[in-house]
Amino acid sequence: MPDTVFLSGDHVDLRPIEEDDLEFLQRQINDPRVWRAIGRQQPVNAAQEREFFENVVCGDETVNLMVVADGTPVGTIGLNSFDWPSRYAELGYWIAPEHHRKGYGGEAARRVVGYGFDQLGLHRIAARVFAFNEASRGLLESIGFTQEGVHRDGEFVDGEWHDVHWYGYLEDEWRSRS
Repeated sequence: MPDTVFLSGDHVDLRPIEEDDLEFLQRQINDPRVWRAIGRQQPVNAAQEREFFENVVCGDETVNLMVVADGTPVGTIGLNSFDWPSRYAELGYWIAPEHHRKGYGGEAARRVVGYGFDQLGLHRIAARVFAFNEASRGLLESIGFTQEGVHRDGEFVDGEWHDVHWYGYLEDEWRSRS
């Protein structure tokens, strides 16, 4: 696997996602503990994962990074849904289940949020999470996101309607915490 580090941290590094990562990504995105938490509805085969890599990861409309701990991929994180006139983006991430509760997601999120505000000039970063995903809600709140609202029965996942909690983080809030 490549070792090009884009953003480094104390326990995780963030690097570009490469072709060599496709098998890891496909395996994880088909794990119910991952796809359910991010609202994915259908399974992903190798061709679909490659298409996502070529069209989204390699495109210019998003920032997608591999979260790596001790040289091992443990998840992904990125910014998407950019609205440049409003200086807005949405944060998205997942960590492989065998690497949960090690602080990797929080450290990766802090680094990407800092990158968004400091390097991309964003004013606002949003994130959304299902009500049942208490760990992700706690992660967002621990790094400074504020819950701004709830879309009741916002998405149908795994045979049920789920509330979607929306969070936001403003640049000046980030600067006052940093």
